[in-house]
Amino acid sequence: MRFGELQRSLGVITQQMLSKQLKEMEKDKLINRKVYEVIPPKVEYSLTPYGRSGIPVLTSLCAWANK
Repeated sequence: MRFGELQRSLGVITQQMLSKQLKEMEKDKLINRKVYEVIPPKVEYSLTPYGRSGIPVLTSLCAWANK
């Protein structure tokens, strides 16, 4: 997803906070950041295999919290 898509999908979040969280997640190897050398600049984010491995855990946690 691109930055703007992520921001819209998350609802109320500032650009500064989203940028900070994405940098932390990239540092932790949860997401990939791909920069395209075009004008205007284009950046896309995607989950790494390591990031995808956490989906079942988060799904279980959400199910538990909803109970």
